[in-house]
Amino acid sequence: MKFSSVVRCLAAISLLGAALAGMPARANPIDHANAGADPGGDFPQRPIRLVVTFPPGGGTDTLARVIGTELGRSVGQTVVVDNRPGASGNIGAELVARSPADGYTLLVVNSTFAINPGVFRKLPFDPGKDFSAVIAFASVPSVIAVPEHSPIRGLKDLIAAGRSGKPPSYASCGNGTPQHLAGELLKISAKIDLLHIPYKGCAPAMTDVLGGQADVSINTLTNTLPYLKTGKLRALAVTSRGRSPFLPEVPSVSELGLPDYDVDQWFGILAPAGTPPDIVQKLNLEIARVIARPQTKANLANLGFATTHSTPAEFQRMVNADIARWTKLALRIGLKAD
Repeated sequence: MKFSSVVRCLAAISLLGAALAGMPARANPIDHANAGADPGGDFPQRPIRLVVTFPPGGGTDTLARVIGTELGRSVGQTVVVDNRPGASGNIGAELVARSPADGYTLLVVNSTFAINPGVFRKLPFDPGKDFSAVIAFASVPSVIAVPEHSPIRGLKDLIAAGRSGKPPSYASCGNGTPQHLAGELLKISAKIDLLHIPYKGCAPAMTDVLGGQADVSINTLTNTLPYLKTGKLRALAVTSRGRSPFLPEVPSVSELGLPDYDVDQWFGILAPAGTPPDIVQKLNLEIARVIARPQTKANLANLGFATTHSTPAEFQRMVNADIARWTKLALRIGLKAD
Protein backbone atom coordinates (compact mmCIF):
# COMPACT_ATOMS: atom_id res chain seq x y z
CA MET A 1 0.00 0.00 0.00
CA LYS A 2 1.32 3.45 -0.86
CA PHE A 3 2.10 5.85 1.99
CA SER A 4 -0.65 8.23 0.81
CA SER A 5 -3.14 5.35 1.05
CA VAL A 6 -2.00 4.63 4.61
CA VAL A 7 -2.64 8.28 5.51
CA ARG A 8 -6.17 8.07 4.08
CA CYS A 9 -6.72 4.84 6.00
CA LEU A 10 -5.61 6.45 9.24
CA ALA A 11 -7.87 9.43 8.66
CA ALA A 12 -10.87 7.18 8.05
CA ILE A 13 -10.17 5.16 11.17
CA SER A 14 -9.82 8.32 13.28
CA LEU A 15 -13.14 9.70 11.96
CA LEU A 16 -14.89 6.42 12.78
CA GLY A 17 -13.43 6.41 16.27
CA ALA A 18 -14.44 10.02 16.84
CA ALA A 19 -18.02 9.12 15.96
CA LEU A 20 -17.97 6.28 18.48
CA ALA A 21 -16.23 8.16 21.28
CA GLY A 22 -17.98 10.02 24.03
CA MET A 23 -18.95 7.56 26.75
CA PRO A 24 -18.52 9.38 30.08
CA ALA A 25 -15.99 8.15 32.61
CA ARG A 26 -16.68 7.53 36.27
CA ALA A 27 -13.97 7.45 38.89
CA ASN A 28 -14.59 5.00 41.75
CA PRO A 29 -12.40 3.89 44.65
CA ILE A 30 -10.23 0.90 43.76
CA ASP A 31 -12.44 -1.83 45.17
CA HIS A 32 -12.23 -4.82 42.87
CA ALA A 33 -13.51 -7.35 45.37
CA ASN A 34 -17.08 -5.99 45.33
CA ALA A 35 -17.38 -5.42 41.60
CA GLY A 36 -20.02 -7.49 39.84
CA ALA A 37 -19.80 -9.04 36.38
CA ASP A 38 -21.97 -10.81 33.87
CA PRO A 39 -21.32 -14.52 33.50
CA GLY A 40 -18.69 -15.20 30.84
CA GLY A 41 -21.19 -17.01 28.64
CA ASP A 42 -23.50 -13.98 28.43
CA PHE A 43 -20.72 -11.40 28.11
CA PRO A 44 -20.95 -8.77 26.71
CA GLN A 45 -24.48 -7.45 27.17
CA ARG A 46 -23.71 -3.76 26.68
CA PRO A 47 -21.05 -1.57 25.01
CA ILE A 48 -17.38 -2.07 25.87
CA ARG A 49 -15.10 0.91 26.43
CA LEU A 50 -11.46 0.83 25.32
CA VAL A 51 -9.54 3.53 27.20
CA VAL A 52 -6.54 4.73 25.20
CA THR A 53 -3.86 6.62 27.11
CA PHE A 54 -2.72 8.65 24.10
CA PRO A 55 -4.36 11.30 21.89
CA PRO A 56 -6.31 10.44 18.73
CA GLY A 57 -4.26 9.78 15.62
CA GLY A 58 -1.24 8.04 17.15
CA GLY A 59 -0.21 4.44 16.78
CA THR A 60 -1.90 3.13 19.94
CA ASP A 61 -5.11 4.98 19.10
CA THR A 62 -5.11 3.64 15.55
CA LEU A 63 -4.63 0.08 16.77
CA ALA A 64 -7.43 0.47 19.32
CA ARG A 65 -9.84 1.68 16.64
CA VAL A 66 -9.01 -1.14 14.26
CA ILE A 67 -9.32 -3.78 17.00
CA GLY A 68 -12.37 -2.11 18.55
CA THR A 69 -14.31 -1.98 15.28
CA GLU A 70 -13.64 -5.64 14.51
CA LEU A 71 -14.26 -6.75 18.10
CA GLY A 72 -17.63 -4.98 18.09
CA ARG A 73 -18.68 -6.86 14.99
CA SER A 74 -17.52 -10.12 16.51
CA VAL A 75 -19.37 -9.82 19.84
CA GLY A 76 -22.39 -7.91 18.57
CA GLN A 77 -21.85 -4.85 20.78
CA THR A 78 -20.54 -1.33 20.25
CA VAL A 79 -16.91 -0.86 21.27
CA VAL A 80 -16.16 2.77 22.15
CA VAL A 81 -12.64 4.20 22.06
CA ASP A 82 -12.18 6.72 24.87
CA ASN A 83 -8.96 8.78 24.61
CA ARG A 84 -7.60 9.80 28.03
CA PRO A 85 -4.09 11.19 27.38
CA GLY A 86 -1.83 12.80 29.94
CA ALA A 87 0.95 12.04 32.42
CA SER A 88 2.52 9.47 30.05
CA GLY A 89 -0.64 7.38 30.17
CA ASN A 90 -1.15 7.41 33.94
CA ILE A 91 -4.44 9.33 33.80
CA GLY A 92 -6.13 6.73 31.65
CA ALA A 93 -4.56 3.88 33.61
CA GLU A 94 -5.89 5.23 36.90
CA LEU A 95 -9.37 5.57 35.42
CA VAL A 96 -9.40 1.90 34.42
CA ALA A 97 -7.85 0.76 37.71
CA ARG A 98 -10.77 2.44 39.50
CA SER A 99 -13.44 1.03 37.17
CA PRO A 100 -15.67 -1.95 38.00
CA ALA A 101 -13.98 -5.27 37.31
CA ASP A 102 -16.66 -6.47 34.93
CA GLY A 103 -14.90 -6.50 31.56
CA TYR A 104 -16.69 -3.45 30.17
CA THR A 105 -13.86 -0.97 30.72
CA LEU A 106 -10.48 -2.01 29.32
CA LEU A 107 -7.10 -0.31 29.01
CA VAL A 108 -5.20 -0.30 25.73
CA VAL A 109 -1.50 0.14 26.48
CA ASN A 110 1.90 -0.02 24.91
CA SER A 111 5.19 -0.79 26.61
CA THR A 112 5.27 2.72 28.12
CA PHE A 113 2.96 1.22 30.77
CA ALA A 114 5.87 -0.94 31.95
CA ILE A 115 8.33 1.98 31.81
CA ASN A 116 6.28 4.37 33.94
CA PRO A 117 6.79 2.60 37.30
CA GLY A 118 10.52 3.31 37.04
CA VAL A 119 10.02 6.91 35.91
CA PHE A 120 7.18 7.99 38.20
CA ARG A 121 8.08 7.15 41.78
CA LYS A 122 4.53 7.80 42.99
CA LEU A 123 1.69 6.36 40.96
CA PRO A 124 -2.01 6.55 41.95
CA PHE A 125 -2.32 2.83 41.21
CA ASP A 126 -0.21 -0.31 41.45
CA PRO A 127 0.65 -1.48 37.91
CA GLY A 128 1.38 -4.98 39.18
CA LYS A 129 -1.73 -5.44 41.32
CA ASP A 130 -4.52 -3.24 39.96
CA PHE A 131 -4.80 -4.85 36.51
CA SER A 132 -5.45 -8.21 34.93
CA ALA A 133 -3.63 -8.93 31.67
CA VAL A 134 -5.92 -9.86 28.78
CA ILE A 135 -3.77 -10.09 25.64
CA ALA A 136 -0.73 -8.71 23.84
CA PHE A 137 -1.85 -8.23 20.26
CA ALA A 138 0.77 -6.27 18.31
CA SER A 139 4.38 -5.15 18.32
CA VAL A 140 6.64 -2.76 16.45
CA PRO A 141 10.39 -2.23 16.77
CA SER A 142 12.18 1.07 16.61
CA VAL A 143 14.71 1.79 13.89
CA ILE A 144 18.12 3.36 14.41
CA ALA A 145 18.63 5.50 11.32
CA VAL A 146 20.68 8.40 9.99
CA PRO A 147 20.10 11.01 7.26
CA GLU A 148 21.06 10.00 3.74
CA HIS A 149 24.28 12.07 3.67
CA SER A 150 25.53 11.01 7.11
CA PRO A 151 29.07 9.62 7.24
CA ILE A 152 27.75 6.92 9.57
CA ARG A 153 27.16 3.94 7.29
CA GLY A 154 26.42 1.21 9.79
CA LEU A 155 26.03 0.43 13.48
CA LYS A 156 29.79 -0.18 13.81
CA ASP A 157 30.38 3.37 12.59
CA LEU A 158 27.93 4.70 15.18
CA ILE A 159 29.67 2.76 17.94
CA ALA A 160 33.04 4.08 16.79
CA ALA A 161 31.68 7.63 16.75
CA GLY A 162 30.32 7.11 20.26
CA ARG A 163 33.83 6.28 21.44
CA SER A 164 35.51 9.17 19.63
CA GLY A 165 35.12 11.82 22.32
CA LYS A 166 32.58 13.70 20.17
CA PRO A 167 29.36 11.77 20.79
CA PRO A 168 26.66 11.88 18.10
CA SER A 169 23.25 13.15 19.13
CA TYR A 170 20.12 11.03 18.86
CA ALA A 171 16.54 12.23 18.73
CA SER A 172 13.89 10.30 20.63
CA CYS A 173 10.13 10.66 20.96
CA GLY A 174 10.57 11.99 24.51
CA ASN A 175 11.99 11.28 27.93
CA GLY A 176 10.97 7.87 29.21
CA THR A 177 9.71 6.61 25.85
CA PRO A 178 10.79 3.22 24.46
CA GLN A 179 12.93 5.07 21.93
CA HIS A 180 14.75 6.99 24.68
CA LEU A 181 15.44 3.80 26.62
CA ALA A 182 16.53 2.07 23.40
CA GLY A 183 19.21 4.72 23.05
CA GLU A 184 20.29 4.49 26.68
CA LEU A 185 20.44 0.71 26.51
CA LEU A 186 22.61 0.98 23.40
CA LYS A 187 24.99 3.31 25.25
CA ILE A 188 25.32 0.87 28.13
CA SER A 189 25.51 -2.29 26.01
CA ALA A 190 28.10 -0.91 23.57
CA LYS A 191 29.94 1.19 26.19
CA ILE A 192 29.61 4.36 24.13
CA ASP A 193 28.46 7.93 24.63
CA LEU A 194 25.51 9.45 22.80
CA LEU A 195 23.83 12.80 23.39
CA HIS A 196 20.09 12.40 23.97
CA ILE A 197 17.74 15.04 22.53
CA PRO A 198 14.17 14.40 23.71
CA TYR A 199 11.19 15.71 21.74
CA LYS A 200 7.51 16.02 22.55
CA GLY A 201 6.50 13.28 20.18
CA CYS A 202 7.91 11.11 17.43
CA ALA A 203 6.93 13.45 14.58
CA PRO A 204 8.97 16.50 15.69
CA ALA A 205 11.92 14.21 16.46
CA MET A 206 11.81 12.89 12.92
CA THR A 207 11.52 16.41 11.48
CA ASP A 208 14.68 17.57 13.21
CA VAL A 209 16.70 14.53 12.14
CA LEU A 210 15.67 15.12 8.54
CA GLY A 211 16.58 18.80 8.97
CA GLY A 212 20.02 18.01 10.34
CA GLN A 213 19.42 19.16 13.93
CA ALA A 214 20.19 15.67 15.28
CA ASP A 215 22.65 13.08 14.00
CA VAL A 216 20.69 9.89 14.63
CA SER A 217 17.02 8.95 14.76
CA ILE A 218 15.64 6.31 17.10
CA ASN A 219 12.00 6.23 16.11
CA THR A 220 9.24 3.71 15.50
CA LEU A 221 9.34 1.63 12.36
CA THR A 222 5.95 3.08 11.43
CA ASN A 223 7.31 6.64 11.43
CA THR A 224 10.66 5.72 9.87
CA LEU A 225 9.60 3.46 7.02
CA PRO A 226 8.35 6.17 4.62
CA TYR A 227 11.69 7.99 4.76
CA LEU A 228 13.64 4.78 4.23
CA LYS A 229 11.62 4.14 1.10
CA THR A 230 12.38 7.60 -0.29
CA GLY A 231 16.05 7.36 0.65
CA LYS A 232 16.01 10.35 3.00
CA LEU A 233 17.05 8.06 5.85
CA ARG A 234 19.38 5.07 5.99
CA ALA A 235 18.64 2.31 8.51
CA LEU A 236 21.49 1.06 10.69
CA ALA A 237 19.59 -1.52 12.72
CA VAL A 238 16.25 -2.43 14.24
CA THR A 239 15.93 -2.62 18.02
CA SER A 240 14.00 -5.90 18.23
CA ARG A 241 15.86 -9.13 18.95
CA GLY A 242 15.27 -10.37 15.41
CA ARG A 243 14.80 -8.71 12.05
CA SER A 244 11.49 -7.09 11.21
CA PRO A 245 9.45 -8.69 8.43
CA PHE A 246 8.88 -5.16 7.13
CA LEU A 247 12.63 -4.49 6.87
CA PRO A 248 14.12 -7.93 6.27
CA GLU A 249 17.33 -6.45 4.84
CA VAL A 250 18.08 -4.46 8.02
CA PRO A 251 19.93 -6.35 10.78
CA SER A 252 18.98 -6.21 14.43
CA VAL A 253 21.27 -4.70 17.04
CA SER A 254 21.59 -8.10 18.69
CA GLU A 255 22.96 -9.79 15.56
CA LEU A 256 25.53 -7.01 15.12
CA GLY A 257 27.42 -7.93 18.26
CA LEU A 258 25.16 -7.03 21.20
CA PRO A 259 23.27 -10.32 21.74
CA ASP A 260 21.34 -9.24 24.84
CA TYR A 261 19.93 -6.10 23.24
CA ASP A 262 16.16 -6.20 22.68
CA VAL A 263 13.70 -3.30 22.70
CA ASP A 264 10.43 -4.19 21.02
CA GLN A 265 7.42 -1.95 21.64
CA TRP A 266 4.40 -4.09 22.41
CA PHE A 267 0.70 -3.27 22.54
CA GLY A 268 -1.88 -5.00 24.68
CA ILE A 269 -5.10 -4.83 26.66
CA LEU A 270 -5.54 -4.88 30.42
CA ALA A 271 -8.66 -5.16 32.57
CA PRO A 272 -9.16 -4.02 36.16
CA ALA A 273 -7.85 -6.51 38.71
CA GLY A 274 -10.53 -8.88 39.89
CA THR A 275 -12.18 -9.24 36.50
CA PRO A 276 -13.59 -12.80 36.47
CA PRO A 277 -11.22 -15.22 34.72
CA ASP A 278 -13.96 -16.48 32.37
CA ILE A 279 -14.53 -12.93 31.09
CA VAL A 280 -10.79 -12.34 30.70
CA GLN A 281 -10.54 -15.60 28.77
CA LYS A 282 -13.50 -14.73 26.55
CA LEU A 283 -11.99 -11.33 25.74
CA ASN A 284 -8.66 -13.00 24.98
CA LEU A 285 -10.26 -15.49 22.59
CA GLU A 286 -12.41 -12.90 20.83
CA ILE A 287 -9.52 -10.48 20.31
CA ALA A 288 -7.29 -13.35 19.16
CA ARG A 289 -9.90 -14.22 16.53
CA VAL A 290 -10.01 -10.61 15.41
CA ILE A 291 -6.25 -10.28 14.93
CA ALA A 292 -6.05 -13.66 13.21
CA ARG A 293 -8.33 -12.48 10.40
CA PRO A 294 -6.37 -11.95 7.19
CA GLN A 295 -7.87 -8.49 6.64
CA THR A 296 -7.01 -7.33 10.17
CA LYS A 297 -3.46 -8.65 9.83
CA ALA A 298 -3.14 -6.90 6.47
CA ASN A 299 -4.51 -3.61 7.83
CA LEU A 300 -2.02 -3.63 10.71
CA ALA A 301 0.84 -4.73 8.46
CA ASN A 302 0.16 -1.78 6.17
CA LEU A 303 0.72 0.44 9.20
CA GLY A 304 3.95 -1.34 10.17
CA PHE A 305 2.59 -3.44 13.05
CA ALA A 306 3.14 -7.17 13.45
CA THR A 307 0.28 -9.02 15.09
CA THR A 308 0.95 -11.21 18.10
CA HIS A 309 -1.17 -13.43 20.31
CA SER A 310 -0.54 -14.21 23.96
CA THR A 311 -2.46 -15.88 26.71
CA PRO A 312 -3.35 -13.67 29.69
CA ALA A 313 -0.62 -15.37 31.75
CA GLU A 314 2.01 -14.85 29.05
CA PHE A 315 1.16 -11.18 28.76
CA GLN A 316 1.26 -10.75 32.54
CA ARG A 317 4.75 -12.25 32.65
CA MET A 318 5.84 -9.93 29.84
CA VAL A 319 4.53 -6.86 31.70
CA ASN A 320 6.14 -7.90 34.98
CA ALA A 321 9.50 -8.61 33.33
CA ASP A 322 9.51 -5.27 31.54
CA ILE A 323 8.56 -3.36 34.70
CA ALA A 324 11.56 -4.90 36.46
CA ARG A 325 13.90 -4.32 33.50
CA TRP A 326 12.97 -0.71 32.80
CA THR A 327 12.83 0.27 36.47
CA LYS A 328 16.39 -0.98 36.86
CA LEU A 329 17.53 1.02 33.81
CA ALA A 330 15.67 4.17 34.91
CA LEU A 331 17.37 4.03 38.29
CA ARG A 332 20.75 3.49 36.66
CA ILE A 333 20.47 6.54 34.40
CA GLY A 334 18.70 8.69 36.99
CA LEU A 335 15.50 9.04 34.97
CA LYS A 336 12.56 10.37 36.96
CA ALA A 337 9.50 12.48 36.18
CA ASP A 338 8.41 13.47 39.67
